Amino acid sequence: MSEIKAVILDLDNTVLDRTSTFRAFAASFVDHYFAHAEHRVKLIEDIVARDLDGYKDKPALFRELLSDYEWTAKPDHEALMNYYRVHYVKHATLMDQAKNVLSYLRSKYRTALITNGMTTIQYGKIDQAGIRDDFDLIIVSEEAGVKKPDPAIFGMATKKFGLTPAQCVYVGDHPVNDIGGAANAGMQTIWLQWTQPWREEVKAKPLHTITRLAQLTNLL
Repeated sequence: MSEIKAVILDLDNTVLDRTSTFRAFAASFVDHYFAHAEHRVKLIEDIVARDLDGYKDKPALFRELLSDYEWTAKPDHEALMNYYRVHYVKHATLMDQAKNVLSYLRSKYRTALITNGMTTIQYGKIDQAGIRDDFDLIIVSEEAGVKKPDPAIFGMATKKFGLTPAQCVYVGDHPVNDIGGAANAGMQTIWLQWTQPWREEVKAKPLHTITRLAQLTNLL
């Protein structure tokens, strides 16, 4: 893989343990709004399930909770969104050995982060985790105006770096958004198998499949 000049990574459930991050947020949400609930764990698990591993639209999620839950003092929708914006990012948790992996990659390659999501939320997590300076380039879909799996968002990184897509390898957990999207943009890929199952409609074949971010140091 000597031809590789840049390593580009996804954020959620690749560099950041998004599953643990959201579960911790859900616990804080339940403790704040349902402090006297008898079934605290059940409420937390329900919120986590409704979130669909991060792919549920957040305004829709909180509208559901307002409609379906029994509230002692029912807040308005904007209050819940504000709680999410402020408190979700506080629980940002990195994958095991993430800082070491990023340091290793940056010593050998140009590094970038391409993530779908709201600008304030994604940068909030990035800053809470202390990894903003670990990348030469960060692209968040909201501010970019395009999101994965559209090849255009991957092309923004290659253009910025002055590299061909074939000189870049993309690492991500989502078969469609990450592996399929990056492959369609002409990049090589590494799939981090975490919570998302492989999708048969994805015809791209990753160079490697890993189950821990730390495995990258043996591959790159």
